[in-house]
Amino acid sequence: MLDVLANRTYRHLFLAQVIALVGTGLATVALGLLAFEIAGANAGAVLGTAMAIKMVAYIGVAPMVGAYASRLPRKTFLVAMDVVRGLVALTLPFVDQVWQIYLLIFILQSASAGFTPTFQATIPDVLSDEKDYTRALSLSRLAYDMESLVSPILAAALLGIMSFHWLFSGTAIGFACSALLVLSVTLPRTTAKAQPGGIYDKTTQGTRQYLKTPRLRGLLAVTLAAAAASASHRQHAGTSKPEIMRRLRRLEKRPSGTRHIRPVC
Repeated sequence: MLDVLANRTYRHLFLAQVIALVGTGLATVALGLLAFEIAGANAGAVLGTAMAIKMVAYIGVAPMVGAYASRLPRKTFLVAMDVVRGLVALTLPFVDQVWQIYLLIFILQSASAGFTPTFQATIPDVLSDEKDYTRALSLSRLAYDMESLVSPILAAALLGIMSFHWLFSGTAIGFACSALLVLSVTLPRTTAKAQPGGIYDKTTQGTRQYLKTPRLRGLLAVTLAAAAASASHRQHAGTSKPEIMRRLRRLEKRPSGTRHIRPVC
């Protein structure tokens, strides 16, 4: 699978993706602490609303960008999305109202929703061989899964030596590095042909093709069942979130040599 990293262009794009993902993971942890600082006991509701806004942004923006990804100046667009995300990350530590969190999260996730399909649409032009393309997709999926494990560990380590506000700075640095990596390569021109039809046809084409495939419909049912079970577990686990936030806040205030977090039972 790692053989595809021998391609310089893909290697830089993949590193840009990984660094941006880690930065986003740090921002997610910092956002939870920021919500607790502003909303206190209502932090869970604020964070839940922010995550709902994230999904709305992805559902609304990603299909439209994906439909027109072949027409976009990809390099400029990818860098622009990183710049927008970096600026939002730098702004988040200064908010003091819940609605400001919601607005900035929508902008941040809309930029991410624009970055992801454009990045994915670039891969087949960089790696024309089908086997290499398949390996690249697998590697990209692995990066998303590993981020959910690495980012919380890294955030916990950083919270032992700094305020959570600095995590947003780490996020901005990650997006800046991502933009520089994209700038360091020359992206090939797309070979994909523009799809006929209006905006509705283009934005729903992927969904319609997905639902026409029997095996994919079965996979969708399995995924929905797993997601329902996961949502039920998260709702139950969310009752301890305010206590977790309080302990993380106490972690910041302790001397660096004595910081630790007791398990939440």
